[in-house]
Amino acid sequence: MRRRGALLIAAAGLALALPGCDWIHDPQADRPETAREFPRADRPVAPVVSNQYSDENNRDRLGEAVAVMDRANIVAGMTVADIGAGEGYYTVRLGQRVGSKGRVLAQDIDRGAIRRLADRVARERLDNVSIKLGAPDDPKLPAASFDRIFMVHMYHEIAEPYAFLWRLRPALRAGGQVIVIDADRPTTQHGTPPKLLFCEFEAVGYKLAEFTEQPGLGSYYASFEASGDRPDPGKIEACKSSS
Repeated sequence: MRRRGALLIAAAGLALALPGCDWIHDPQADRPETAREFPRADRPVAPVVSNQYSDENNRDRLGEAVAVMDRANIVAGMTVADIGAGEGYYTVRLGQRVGSKGRVLAQDIDRGAIRRLADRVARERLDNVSIKLGAPDDPKLPAASFDRIFMVHMYHEIAEPYAFLWRLRPALRAGGQVIVIDADRPTTQHGTPPKLLFCEFEAVGYKLAEFTEQPGLGSYYASFEASGDRPDPGKIEACKSSS
């Protein structure tokens, strides 16, 4: 009887270890393995519905890119990154602003968008622009390389903000800034409430440098700088969201 009981216990243990048992739930199964040491974001994530926020001509009529680049103090010779570059609205205009002695790295996680942007870069002969495929929890940027890193109308689509921002931080040069353009509304409505944005950046070791409403553009401008030591992933506390 003892042997039979031991066999039954062993069989039960094996069943627990076998894949495909629908009553076994891994709470981390829906996350990339590379993000699981970081806390899960306590907020909904907006679905990616388009790589183009709106028509480029309309955006130019509003003076969007010029206003943002002026506020970010983008000048010739800078090295900047455009995260979630999509069809390249900011990529093209940043390339023009930094000039031949500057560099722009356009990054996206959408392979289709990357291919279309690469075609545009070649067609328009943007020799100071490079293209890179990123990951949902890692922008994959080279260390100590950028004066400014732009995230325009895409922060609310980042499903793993703590892993993403933690891995983004080393890419900044001394005095570099991360620039976020987004709308003051819930993440489910393709925006990010400012208090939530501030909290998530602060949790990973950034400080707010500037925050400005842009009512004419239906958005806000926020810039962040690295502050202090980068925290250990396991010590990061997720921000609470009311969304």
